[in-house]
Amino acid sequence: MSSVPEPFAEGSPSLIIDVSGATWTPLFRKKCSFDRGNFFKVMDNLIRNPNINSSWLFRADILAELDSAQDLTWDIEAGATSPESIVVQFTGFHLEKLLVRRLIPRNPQRDPPLDQTCLIYHSTGIDETETSSSMVVYKPHVSSHSDIPFYHPKVKGVAFLHQWNSKTDEGTVSIHYHFFDDYGSSEKLVRTGLHLVSTLHKHGEGAKAGYVKRVQHDTVIPQPTVQSTYSRLKKMYARKLIEEWVEVTDPTKHCFEDLGIAAFLIELWAQMYRDSPFPGFVDIGCGNGLLVHILRQEGYSGWGFDARRRKSWNNFTHRTDSASENDAGHSLRQLVLLPEILQSQQKLDDELAQRVHDGLFPKGTFIISNHADELTPWTPILATISDCPFIMIPCCSHDLSGARFRAAAPKEKGKSASAYSSLVEWVKQIAQDCGWEVETEMLRIPSTRNTGIVGRHRSGSADIVDIPAILRKYGGTIGYVDNAIKLTKTTPRGH
Repeated sequence: MSSVPEPFAEGSPSLIIDVSGATWTPLFRKKCSFDRGNFFKVMDNLIRNPNINSSWLFRADILAELDSAQDLTWDIEAGATSPESIVVQFTGFHLEKLLVRRLIPRNPQRDPPLDQTCLIYHSTGIDETETSSSMVVYKPHVSSHSDIPFYHPKVKGVAFLHQWNSKTDEGTVSIHYHFFDDYGSSEKLVRTGLHLVSTLHKHGEGAKAGYVKRVQHDTVIPQPTVQSTYSRLKKMYARKLIEEWVEVTDPTKHCFEDLGIAAFLIELWAQMYRDSPFPGFVDIGCGNGLLVHILRQEGYSGWGFDARRRKSWNNFTHRTDSASENDAGHSLRQLVLLPEILQSQQKLDDELAQRVHDGLFPKGTFIISNHADELTPWTPILATISDCPFIMIPCCSHDLSGARFRAAAPKEKGKSASAYSSLVEWVKQIAQDCGWEVETEMLRIPSTRNTGIVGRHRSGSADIVDIPAILRKYGGTIGYVDNAIKLTKTTPRGH
């Protein structure tokens, strides 16, 4: 089976016949080993997740989903295109189902959303070669090529045809365009067609091989909710933050990453505190302070601290006129976290004692642990002691002593044995042992360290948790105080 789809020769006859007389031009085809069931499975996923094909898109909002037996009329919104003007009839095909989706772009300031009908067809019979056909057609709701946004091919329609021979268990997938009368083919349109049919083929072969997606997004907060908030935050803050960045790190990565985390937290808190006042937050190991800054700009009370001060704090600090650097009126403070349970291990000099936080927070304070490294495994423990909900986003792997280490690979079948996956499972287990009902969200941020672990509900009272026993179970804490103090003397990492 060739690795690249085969182009149709110029002037090749169309494989599909539109009863209206419109021409559907074939572009590429590729042999496949997946049947009709897997074809429709893949196409349904691509319809619902157009971001798979285009990085310019966030998602698709499904506006309508109808079987052909239903009355194909609906009111999407005032002025919406009716299905009668979108539905296409093809010789030898029966319309089985249609969906109407709204394509949501990543940058709505540049490109508008686009409504599109997705039509699903079955062939009405099997030909003499024992071949059956299935098809999915995309029809954008536009009247001119000038109405089509950048992220969509400038065509009246796109058809994906699957032909399957049940005798040989072989088939082909092909892509066809319905061009505008005044806007024909172009190099870009051809490239897009090649990409679309290649993606379909890749996912179809994966479905046939039994591929199961291991990462599930949007399990805690719905995708549209978070992405809408992210778009608003990006529009409001991104340009200024990037232009005024003072750290040596990449401003775009850090800004977009923390805007994405802020969007998730804002929507999570909207759920959690729907009927009660927001209790405030604390960002332990806050790094450059950007996340604290964004959340405070959005009206959430809270603060952050880190063992090392960053240059960016001058831009991101919120304080009262009389506040000194580490008092309660300062939103970013240079403090070393030495949990109260460990402070008897070593006597601190007076200067250092002024820059220590004991890890005790007012009950209910939401704890943020974003790439907090040494503090990551401590997060659910501190949350248990103070009875506070939390989110932790693990990054570099440290044990409870603050030393670098690699967590043992999870024993569960199907779990990844990578260093990061092992760390995630290890800290989740600590949280569960502390009595937290763990929720996991794969955050949509520009980082491979994007696992958000949320603890907002408990499976049992915090009073019955044996904290010393948990510290012993997960390797002990000997050396933590020395390692924490060293943090004040080392060069800050990116976060």
